[in-house]
Amino acid sequence: MLDIAEELHRWVEQGRDFAVATVVAVTGSAPRQPGAALAVDSEGTAIGSVSGGCVEGAVYELCRQALTDGAPVLERFGYSDEDAFAVGLTCGGLIDILVTPVRGGVLPAALRAAAEGQAAALARITEGPAGLLGHALLVHPDGSYEGGLGGHPELDRTAAAEARALLDAGRTGTLTLGEEGSHCGQPLTLLIESSTPAPRMIVFGAIDFAAALARVGKFLGYHVTVCDARPVFATATRFPDADEIVVAWPHEYLAATPTDSRTVLCVLTHDAKFDIPLLELALTLPVAYIGAMGSRRTHLDRERRLREVGVGEPALARLRSPIGLDLGARTPEETALSIGAEIVATRRGGSGASLTGAHTPIHHDTRLNPVA
Repeated sequence: MLDIAEELHRWVEQGRDFAVATVVAVTGSAPRQPGAALAVDSEGTAIGSVSGGCVEGAVYELCRQALTDGAPVLERFGYSDEDAFAVGLTCGGLIDILVTPVRGGVLPAALRAAAEGQAAALARITEGPAGLLGHALLVHPDGSYEGGLGGHPELDRTAAAEARALLDAGRTGTLTLGEEGSHCGQPLTLLIESSTPAPRMIVFGAIDFAAALARVGKFLGYHVTVCDARPVFATATRFPDADEIVVAWPHEYLAATPTDSRTVLCVLTHDAKFDIPLLELALTLPVAYIGAMGSRRTHLDRERRLREVGVGEPALARLRSPIGLDLGARTPEETALSIGAEIVATRRGGSGASLTGAHTPIHHDTRLNPVA
C-alpha cells in the first residue's frame, strides 16, 4: 500500500472514501510482490496495480464491495488452466490479496509518513482470526508505535520489534507469530511494509552521459545527485532531472555525504585525478554498487593506479568497470540504459542475459522472507 502513498495521502486530505487491495503473499511466479496495491474510491476511480492486469477487474469489484460492507476481506487468486477467461494469473502463480476500507485508524498516518518521505513500517494481520484481519500497527524508527493488532499486548511489542528490524533494512516482508507474541498459540501472519527515503544515486562527472543517467536514475526511484568539481559544467540547467547538483571534488564530497547499503555510485569522470582518490574511498564503503566509465585500456590503467595506492584485490572485485551491461550502447541514453540495467541486475541478482531460451527464473528471489 505504501508504494502509492502519495496519491492515497491526497485522497485522505480530500476526505475521499476508499478501499485498498494489497498483495500480502505470493507463491510461484507473479508479476507483483507483497506490498503492491490497488486503491478504489467511492466514485470508482482506481490507482495502482496488484497483478499487472491479470486480476485487476476482480480486485476492483472487491474494493467496491469493501466500501459497501466496511469490512476487510482476504482473497486468493491463482492460475486457471480450464478456462482461459476465468479470473486467474496467466503467469501460473498464486497471490493473496487483502482488501481493506481506509476509514480512520493508523492507515492514514502511515500514508502521511510515506508520502512525506519519513521512515516508518506498517504491520497488518493478513491471516488469522476473522476479527483480527486487517488490524494494523504503525512503527517508527525509534521503536515506538501507534495503533494495535487487537490481540495480547505482547503481540504488539513483538511485532513492533520485528517491524523495526525490517525497517532498518529497508525491506518489506511477512512474519508469523502466535497470538500472544511468541510462536505459541494460534498463528497469525503479518505483512510488514517498510517506507524509507528513496535510495541515493550519486553520479560523479557532469557530462552528457550523466544527464541521461540522471533521468534513468529518477525513473528507477533514486534520489539523484550529480557531483563535479567544475562549476561551469555542474549546473541545474544541464541536469534538470537531478535532485541536487554539488560543486566539489568528488572524493571530498563522498567523504562528507551520507551513504548506506542501498546507495549506488556511478563514476563517469574517467579522469585519473578525480577517479583514483574517489574510487579508493568508494571501495571501502558498504554501498550497493560502484561503477566507473571508461575504455578497457582506461580500466586496466585505473586498476593499476588503485593497486599502487593500496587497494586490494577483494575491493577491486567490487568495481563494475567498464560500467554497464553489454547492450552495444553508443548514445548517452543507450549508455545510461545499460548502466541502469546493470544496477537492477546487481540489486535483484539477475545475470543480465537474454531471457529468450534461458531456463532461469524471470523474477529472482534474492531474499528468504523479506522482499525489497
